[in-house]
Amino acid sequence: MASSEFLLAYLPIIVFAALAFVVSSAMIIGSLLAGPKKPDKDKLAPYECGFDAFSDARSKFDVRFYLVALLFVIFNLGITFLFPWAITLGKIGVFGFWSMIVFLGVLSIGFIYGWKKGALDWE
Repeated sequence: MASSEFLLAYLPIIVFAALAFVVSSAMIIGSLLAGPKKPDKDKLAPYECGFDAFSDARSKFDVRFYLVALLFVIFNLGITFLFPWAITLGKIGVFGFWSMIVFLGVLSIGFIYGWKKGALDWE
């Protein structure tokens, strides 16, 4: 009896997943059936920022690209963890406060590294 009650608790999730599958499948099939099918040379060409692709996809990137990506990850992680931390700060106490201070310190070191390498300099 306990296992059937356990499975019954997941029934809304299963119904939601099945409904999402049916609706998304209907939209895909509907667009395939109703959409125009007139491919030409321009529609089948690869698109890269409004002009033709000009080099190999495996070309080297400037190091500034990686530095900007590093800064994005730093800000993304900081914001992702900062909001839940601020909401639960009263419950997690002093240990949670100092844990977040250490975390923000590590992120700040990464930010300072990117800053010193010139990732924030626009040319």
